[in-house]
Amino acid sequence: MFFQLFVFDVAQGTTKATRDSLASSFREHHVPFVLYQDATSPTAIGVLVWSEDPAHFVDAVLPLLDRAELIQRREYSMLGRTYAIGHEPDLEHAILHRSIEYVQKPGYDWHVWYPLRRYGSFEKLDSHTQSMILREHAAIGMAYGRTGHAHDVRLACHGLDAKDNEFVIGLIGKELHPLSHIVQTMRHTKQTSEYIAQMGPFFVGRVMARGA
Repeated sequence: MFFQLFVFDVAQGTTKATRDSLASSFREHHVPFVLYQDATSPTAIGVLVWSEDPAHFVDAVLPLLDRAELIQRREYSMLGRTYAIGHEPDLEHAILHRSIEYVQKPGYDWHVWYPLRRYGSFEKLDSHTQSMILREHAAIGMAYGRTGHAHDVRLACHGLDAKDNEFVIGLIGKELHPLSHIVQTMRHTKQTSEYIAQMGPFFVGRVMARGA
């Protein structure tokens, strides 16, 4: 499953009207979406879309976003694909459905999206060492998920990102504080403290509309 995030600036005083118009357009054309208000700007909005077929973005989504009033903030554009790590009890659900359920989950209206890139030295580690490092990282994420404080969407973006990032991460929650806290907690892991070369930019959005 491919996910793509777009972020746009709009003219002052037109943010709500633009959001409403986009939501209506996506629903009319049966394009699943999440529409955000950028929490850091009164005149910026985000659009999240997804599909198994990446041609969907070019053929169905981009024409709906080709509007004079939308000024794209290219530095926040993110494109990635779901992937498996080999331990999923239900592979089809993990690949095709879980991430959609998270971003569409009622009441979970705070979403934080960011790309990241690891140092090449991580790839030189043996598989056992890599696994131990990743398990430490994953254990924190699962702990937040079990308590309902945060869910995570993990996307690979190798060869899909303009700045050569490797992954796109989405953090989904009812409140913003746990999403910030999980990033802070991750700083202490071996992966983040030693092997992450770059994280961000971070897009912080509050869901204003959804469509299936």
